Amino acid sequence: MTATIYELSHLHALEAEAVHVFREVAATFERPGLLFSGGKDSVVMLHLATKAFAPAPLPFPVVHVDTGHNFDEVISFRDRVVSEFGLRLIVGCVQDDIDAGRAVEESGNPAGRNRLQSTTLLRVITENGLGAVFGGARRDEEKARAKERVFSFRDEFGQWDPRNQRPELWRLYNGRHRPGEHIRVFPLSNWTELDVWSYILAEDIELPSLYYAHQRPVVQRDGMLLAHTRHLTLLPGEEPATATVRFRTVGDATCTGCVESTATTAREVVAEVAATRVTERGATRADDRISEAGMEDRKKEGYF
Repeated sequence: MTATIYELSHLHALEAEAVHVFREVAATFERPGLLFSGGKDSVVMLHLATKAFAPAPLPFPVVHVDTGHNFDEVISFRDRVVSEFGLRLIVGCVQDDIDAGRAVEESGNPAGRNRLQSTTLLRVITENGLGAVFGGARRDEEKARAKERVFSFRDEFGQWDPRNQRPELWRLYNGRHRPGEHIRVFPLSNWTELDVWSYILAEDIELPSLYYAHQRPVVQRDGMLLAHTRHLTLLPGEEPATATVRFRTVGDATCTGCVESTATTAREVVAEVAATRVTERGATRADDRISEAGMEDRKKEGYF
């Protein structure tokens, strides 16, 4: 007799790990929520979550922290997905916190609202009693995110202490927390950008159109191409020019850059990503350039 060897492919192993994480959270937390911006990582997370609980509906809401400076294509995509899947959507608006005096709008150039999202996110978590929040962060994106556990403990102030995280041995996760504390959960921790795009190709997952090559007016600033939208204030001497570009990551339109590309399909993007040597955040996120520890400082304040 011959033994049958059952082996998972790399992508199927990542998928199985993520599905396990979703089910573990649903089984141990009373009120989780899934951060969903309409970006590629959150779209993949939603796809995995629906697989984890199919054929039942998603047992938790999706949450979007809205800076008010979003790309129109992403908001349209978000609303369509929420409608198609019959999801419960919670939107926290940064503008509401600015109007209430809980956050102060940055001035000058560059100025954006990314840092202000921490205040809004923590408010939404508190108002909705969320004990766990799924995020799409990956360890390959940035140095501070490489320090994260899959279950990332946050104290009663929503703060993250990289020295006060729990061991995760044999995929055993500790979600214990006291009232006021919560856990950020990252099902895609062990994925890379190439893994995400390979999975999008394999599963034929739909994304907002700006992830693929298209023509749009852009402005070159600090070695990056920023989309010329109604949210971007031109600096003296800047002139928009039309280029064929795509976005590797999507965030606040005032600080998310794009890259020149001719990739119009997921297969072409996979080939492009396989050849790149710069992470998506390093190449296209102006807000990460504030300092060497910029992301870590923001995470300690409650950022994603």
